[in-house]
Amino acid sequence: MFYRCLDGFFNPGSIALVDAGDPRGRAAGVLARNLIKGGFKGTITPVTARRRSVAGLRAVADVAALPHAPDLAVICAPLAALPALIEALGERGTLAAVAISTDGGGSGEQRQQREQGGEDGQDKQWAQGGQNGQNPQDQQREQEGQAEQDGLGRPGRLGGAGESSRAELRDAARAAARRHGLRLIGPDSLGLLVPGRRLNASLAHRPALAGNLAFVAQSGAMVNAVIDWAEPRGIGFSHLISLGDMADVGFGDLLDHLAGDPGTRGILLYVEAIDDARHFMSAGRAAARMKPVIVVKAGRCADLRRAGPEDTAGGMGASSDAAYDAAFRRAGLLRVYRLAELFDAASILSTPRPRCGDRLLILGNAGGMAMLAADELIHQGGRLATLSEPTRQALAQRLPAAWSRTNPVYLGADADGKRYRATLEILRREPAADALLVLHCPSALSSADEAAQAVIDTAGPAATVGAPLLLTCWVGECSMQHARKAFAAQGIPSFDTPEHAVRGFMYLARHQRNQQMLTETPPSLPDEDYPHREQARALLQGIAAEDWTARNGRLSVDESGQLLSAYGIEWAPTQLAGDANMAAQQAGATTASPQVGRSTATAAALQQAGRPGGTTANGTLALTLGVVDDPRFGPLILAGPGGNHLPSRCATGWGTGGDDSCWPGDAASGETGCGTGCGTGCGTGFGTDYALDAEAALGLPPLNLRLAHELLSRTGILRRLLSTARASAKALDAKALEARALDAAALDAAALALVRLSQLVCDLPAMRALTIDALLVTGHGVIARDARVCIDAAAVAATNNQRLAIRPYPRELEQKVPLGDGRTLLLRPILPEDEPALQEAVAGLTPEEARLRFFAPMRTLSHVAAARFTQIDYDRDMALVLADPGVPGRSRIHGVVSLNAGADGRSAEYAVLVRHDMAGMGLGILLVRRIIEYARQRGIQEVVGDVLRDNRTMLKLCKVLGFSLQRDPEDLDIVKVRLSIETP
Repeated sequence: MFYRCLDGFFNPGSIALVDAGDPRGRAAGVLARNLIKGGFKGTITPVTARRRSVAGLRAVADVAALPHAPDLAVICAPLAALPALIEALGERGTLAAVAISTDGGGSGEQRQQREQGGEDGQDKQWAQGGQNGQNPQDQQREQEGQAEQDGLGRPGRLGGAGESSRAELRDAARAAARRHGLRLIGPDSLGLLVPGRRLNASLAHRPALAGNLAFVAQSGAMVNAVIDWAEPRGIGFSHLISLGDMADVGFGDLLDHLAGDPGTRGILLYVEAIDDARHFMSAGRAAARMKPVIVVKAGRCADLRRAGPEDTAGGMGASSDAAYDAAFRRAGLLRVYRLAELFDAASILSTPRPRCGDRLLILGNAGGMAMLAADELIHQGGRLATLSEPTRQALAQRLPAAWSRTNPVYLGADADGKRYRATLEILRREPAADALLVLHCPSALSSADEAAQAVIDTAGPAATVGAPLLLTCWVGECSMQHARKAFAAQGIPSFDTPEHAVRGFMYLARHQRNQQMLTETPPSLPDEDYPHREQARALLQGIAAEDWTARNGRLSVDESGQLLSAYGIEWAPTQLAGDANMAAQQAGATTASPQVGRSTATAAALQQAGRPGGTTANGTLALTLGVVDDPRFGPLILAGPGGNHLPSRCATGWGTGGDDSCWPGDAASGETGCGTGCGTGCGTGFGTDYALDAEAALGLPPLNLRLAHELLSRTGILRRLLSTARASAKALDAKALEARALDAAALDAAALALVRLSQLVCDLPAMRALTIDALLVTGHGVIARDARVCIDAAAVAATNNQRLAIRPYPRELEQKVPLGDGRTLLLRPILPEDEPALQEAVAGLTPEEARLRFFAPMRTLSHVAAARFTQIDYDRDMALVLADPGVPGRSRIHGVVSLNAGADGRSAEYAVLVRHDMAGMGLGILLVRRIIEYARQRGIQEVVGDVLRDNRTMLKLCKVLGFSLQRDPEDLDIVKVRLSIETP
């Protein structure tokens, strides 16, 4: 997944202001004045046939009359005129365009009304036209003998959309842009601002301060509100971008650009709908590894989503809020739920050196305010920092005898600047604190400004490495404004209430947790022969097309069980799994299908492993697992407690197993249904407005064991087990300790079942919905009861699952490599589980090999570096390892080759490493050839690399493969190698 360069938007040398839709020129005039007042240094050329100049700038009549191709075009035109304007600009060679439609923007319900032709006013007139299909204003001008030309230099209608819908016009504008390689923001955009480059190509009501935060929103009103809010607080921005209807440029493109922008320290998103889920997830995960990304999502209510802007972002239906929440979490983005929280996060992110732990030290002149802050901290999941003994002793020498001697540190109502300064000098050296929150309330006994200056003076030398982050909260309004402005001028985060300050701090703490989750190494999967993919595909492909129609895409009970068994999830019908005693009696009996025999034995084992007072009546952990089909994010994995903790299936699409009222088909005949609305006619139950029970959670496939455990931790299952564990800890007898061990083993078994279910979803693009009413789990195994599966018959033959929001492991790249000594290695894509094996391979390099590969001596590969190598996004990068067959992470790696694509997707950099004990076997050239072939398949046009000039072996290999070699003029020790690729 690559994005095309956006430099035309953010660093243009010339701008064309195309006015083709506003007879009075109001929008064009505001844009011209904003560009001029902003101090844009390039050329600005208005394009309009209505007037000779705009805001004192000489105009040309049409696009063809432009003296040269502008880097950026800002278009004021009705949507109906946009495709032709984009075509004309593209033919001239324009790089980028922002469409600020003059027929109204808005969002949500207004956009939907315009789509349906139901909104009154000028928008409806533009869409429907006047008499004889003309725009009413054009009719008036023609009647007055003043017919004019549009910005294309030809007479005719400017705004009449005729019979075309807004969606068709957006598609036409997008198609015209892509034909010419032009990038388009909008339509219905407010424009964009890059304050650091003095660029204000927007209808913003006032300029923005320059800073290091980027704000991207679909709503222009939101951009104006943020500008207005930020100025008095001294918060500046690197970029402010209004996306509008996202005909071309979307959130994914801008995340890619802003992640690589050195002037952007944090990214804030206001999201109404995602246009391209896979690109968004790929770009979001990459950006979140580099800098904080905070998102607020509008439209959480199902009724609002149905009236909202989802149809403007790709033409799909509305996704549930739970799906968005799962996506943001998986990408490592920090989600907030209120606009005020976004501003709190912005205040924290504007600090030049944020530190992200969850231990907070609170001090101030008001005990009540400090306690409010402490309460909010505990409520948000943070921790009060514990004062070390040396810190206590130092404070005791500086503070009055009545000081609190604990955290929060109470300074007294008469605390002056000197006391604040003395206390901060001590607390800034406290190793147990990640941040200091300094509070001050109005007092007749002390000066707020004096205390603020003491904080600023103490923060001066705080560039000390390891010093806690400094936060301030001067509570009040009239007497506190000067202090807050002083803090803002020094880049010190300031808040107006203790609760806001604590929330801001916790945003950083959660961001740190997200970063840890993104780089955490998952454990290896068990060494087993599952899954049996071909067996599962054969099962589906063995059902005739006419049978799929008759059964509405549903599998029978026995077929559903066979499908699960192919992926290592044991299955038994309700009567067997529900009555463990019967299962034990029938364990040796002959059954109609082999998996039932295995399942009955497992059920007996589960019963024997059960314990009184456990999670279910018979002593097993009961879960419900499922697959729901989201219109935007594709298949999602659902997990929740089983039994009475489940919500009704009518509300969520899955239930307790006894009620089939929401599933079509006759239970007696063995038929089941799914209800995903997948287009196969099976339809009930899941839908897209699946409302999750508070104890259920969603996750995006593919899952590994770490992600599966994280998904379980968000359900009510873990809370119930922790409660059991606490009771066991009090008992401290052998039986209680055994129960705690079984709980841990049961969670591991449940996580493994989730991973297998995720593999099933990734391998079978035809999967539309699946429900396991009760998955019975102990440390001894799992058994599924009453699996229900719905299939999209049209996708049964498909092998590549494009519906997933995250590209799964590309198994098609696996290849067996026989060696001359009789061994066979496996060439395959790298996996996160490979981290320890990769670290071992690097540790085995000689110092000279490490220097030639990494351009510096390297004895070990750190966890962070190894995680970046192994936890790649297959949609944008690739790394292939040559390893022994076996379980990833426990199989030795003998060689690795990687390919990292550039921003435009045309060029990619390669790197290769082969262990010295495998030298002379032709593995290096094999790895490079394979990655070149992969680059060709991905449409990459050029592979490049840097090689040390004394690495003769690699330079010789490059010559054999046809690379060109050239010395780096900036570093004569490096040779630039380059290979042009003919793409298919």
